[in-house]
Formats: sequence, C-alpha cells, structure tokens
Amino acid sequence: MTEFSAAERAYLKSRRLGRLATVDPNGQPQANPVGFFPQDDGTILIGGYAMGTTKKWRNLQANPKVALVVDDIVSERPWKVRGVDVRGDAELLTGPHELGPHLSEELIRIHPRRIHSWGLEEDAG
Repeated sequence: MTEFSAAERAYLKSRRLGRLATVDPNGQPQANPVGFFPQDDGTILIGGYAMGTTKKWRNLQANPKVALVVDDIVSERPWKVRGVDVRGDAELLTGPHELGPHLSEELIRIHPRRIHSWGLEEDAG
C-alpha cells in the first residue's frame, strides 16, 4: 500500500467531500460525490446513508478498482488549485462502525496503490 505524505494527510483531513469513481459492468466509469474519512492506518473510509443499495457498491462487488479525487480552488486570480488523486482497491465492509449512526453499516475502505497530489506545497489547510 502506498503512503500519504504529511501534506496529503493534512489536506485530506481538512476536506469532507470528494468524488469516487468506480467501473460499471459494461466498463463505463461512474463518478459520485461522497463523504470520506481518512484513517490513521493510511486507508480511507467512504460511508453513506444506504451504501449497500447503491450502484457504486454493486460496481465494486464486480470490480474493486477505485479512484477518489479530493480537490478545491485556492484562488481564481492567480489561478491556484490543489488536490489529491487516490487510485487503489476497494474493500467492502458491513457491520458496526464509529463513523456515526446516520450512516448505514456498509462502508467502502480504499487501500491506496497510487497517490498523486498537486498544489499542496504552499498550504495544506
């Protein structure tokens, strides 16, 4: 598993929304906004209100390859953007967790295999 740099960890912990990409059975990409939770072990958890009933869950049952992009615009003039692109393998989990009672028992755990970041050298918050 690839590890996050200190700047990447700090940035991910400062954000709450990302876009998760999965691949459907026809090989077509699907991207959805998701809440995410960076973990101390270097993985990322994705939770939802009815995660086990979603297309992303079904996609990952057939193909565990996943990408998560978290980014934002720091300024428009001058144009400055920053973000982290995480590619990896998804592990589907079901059962009690500590992320909150509003989320279903199904969680996606991303095991990073490739991490690419940009614009984090100036400020990770």
